[in-house]
Amino acid sequence: VSSCCYLSRRLNQLSNHDPLWKRHCKKYWLISEEEKSQRNESWKAIFISAFCDLGRYIRYYATLKKAWDDLERYLGQRCPRMIGSLKESVREEDLDAVEAQIGCKLPDDYRCSFRIHNGQKLVVPGLMGSMALSNHYRSEDLLDIDTAAGGFQQRLGLKQCLPLTFCIHTGLSQYMALESVEGRNKYEIFYQCPDQMARNPSTIVMFITGTSYLEWFTSYVNKVVTGGYPIIRDQIFRYVHDKECVATTGDITVSVSTSFLPELSSVHPPHYFFTYRIRIEMSKDALPEKACQLDSRYWKITNAKGDVEEVQGPGVVGEFPIISPGRVYEYTSCTTFSTTSGYMEGYYTFHCLYYKDKFFNVTIPRFHMVCPTFKVSTAATKLVRGLENQLYQERLRELGRETNPDEHAVDDDEDSTDSDEDEDQRRVLAIPPPSGRCPYST
Repeated sequence: VSSCCYLSRRLNQLSNHDPLWKRHCKKYWLISEEEKSQRNESWKAIFISAFCDLGRYIRYYATLKKAWDDLERYLGQRCPRMIGSLKESVREEDLDAVEAQIGCKLPDDYRCSFRIHNGQKLVVPGLMGSMALSNHYRSEDLLDIDTAAGGFQQRLGLKQCLPLTFCIHTGLSQYMALESVEGRNKYEIFYQCPDQMARNPSTIVMFITGTSYLEWFTSYVNKVVTGGYPIIRDQIFRYVHDKECVATTGDITVSVSTSFLPELSSVHPPHYFFTYRIRIEMSKDALPEKACQLDSRYWKITNAKGDVEEVQGPGVVGEFPIISPGRVYEYTSCTTFSTTSGYMEGYYTFHCLYYKDKFFNVTIPRFHMVCPTFKVSTAATKLVRGLENQLYQERLRELGRETNPDEHAVDDDEDSTDSDEDEDQRRVLAIPPPSGRCPYST
């Protein structure tokens, strides 16, 4: 007994040894020394207080809090206007009320993120990235919890899906599946794209963008804060740059970044829309007489089937830029493929400004464009099967009446695969079908 008492006393002493709680406070709740001194509490008291409030999120909180802190710090220096659009955190009871409203459980990583920031106001630019072409603009806001709940879907094709983002210009959203239905995995995140060749509007294609909220959000933030996505005109542009997509000819370097646009793409018919951003730069150490002007471009475009198209024309996007030592010229263009992937390569032809009869070619590195993973919702397939079964049952009834005219028809009160699939009239985020063509040729 005395040994147990001694053990208990020792454990009690250890549990009250404040420095032991310091590591846990920093690891799980990211509490700094400065914050601790401001709160004027012991490390143990701080840990217990945080655990009482956020204990269910102990697996996610540190990761998501760090992502939010890194993003705010990075944007505060480069896009301060965007920081002002972020909303304060929500309470546990607010998240519980949303679950009761939509009749589905929210994943803990999603809830945890909204305990830090409740998304953002519906403004431009959006936190989740922009894209701009000559006649097309997209900027996605991270929805606050109430707006997301208002757009919760129960209609066929998007059943039990919650919108995470929304673009006020295109109506485009990224959705998260709250249940494993219609061919989706639980908590999978995707862009939805209607099947333009299907008669049934519930036939949609899903371009997968994440497997969970934690993976989706933190991978995006990492791209932003490491410079993977460029900041252009105070906006995050979701161009992906392959470090190998760089070619240097003499004093001129050409690099390329690309992006897939789901809102302008279609699987049926196959029409995959990509945009690319090209940077042309002359070394600042080049001699002044190396200044030159771009005259023309040549492209070799190859799709996944090996089909090749060649394009040649004057200038780029209607311009004939002059490149001089230290100067950078960037432009954006686009292309479409009938296959899910393809690549482009080519060269620019320049003439020297000091020696106007001197022409030379500058290599454009080969760059690949690949459509993200996609799948077709099984909702339409089930609906077709249900209609086929209904027609089959009706035909059996007709045959029964022909052979037994005095018999009553079979009971019509049978289950139907689409009896409860009416579109939810509370839907607030209308998603238009993909439209538009490449605003200018390659």
